[in-house]
Amino acid sequence: MGFNDRGNSYRGGNRDRNHGGFRGGNSSPREMTRVTCSDCGIETEVPFKPTEGRPVYCRDCLPNHRKF
Repeated sequence: MGFNDRGNSYRGGNRDRNHGGFRGGNSSPREMTRVTCSDCGIETEVPFKPTEGRPVYCRDCLPNHRKF
């Protein structure tokens, strides 16, 4: 059994156990933070604590700011 055989076996078992989902191990719901969108000004919630001085966008405005 080579290195690749073990690696494939491990990954397959891990994927099956988690049903292909998030592997963080924390099953509690994410803490949401209420913010105002820097573009449109609506109040929304984000699943992280924003860094002061950096813009935060709502779900509708975010695609306009993603870099490809």
